[in-house]
Amino acid sequence: MSDPIGDLVAGFPLDDQIRKKISLFYKSRGNKALDIVDQDRVARYRDFFVVTGDTGVYVVEEDFCSCGDYFHRKRTCAHVLAVKIARATGRYDLIDHWFYEDIRDTIAPL
Repeated sequence: MSDPIGDLVAGFPLDDQIRKKISLFYKSRGNKALDIVDQDRVARYRDFFVVTGDTGVYVVEEDFCSCGDYFHRKRTCAHVLAVKIARATGRYDLIDHWFYEDIRDTIAPL
């Protein structure tokens, strides 16, 4: 079976058939990625994508994610998959500023 994300990039819709392929190909991480996209938890900032996961907010750039799962397994996590799905389908929030500005504004000055 070929990577179903490629089907999305090629223009296939995110329908039940593609969802099933994602689930079969990526197993539980694919299901988690679909949930993230369905719940609108992917945002595109000027500098990179940010995904709100079940246990935190993660920076995703290309095939890199700041989550613990990615660091421990050194392979694609649900957050990277969610960004790939969101990019292919256009299902992400576009935030027209730098992510570091959001972080800077939430950190109390010393």
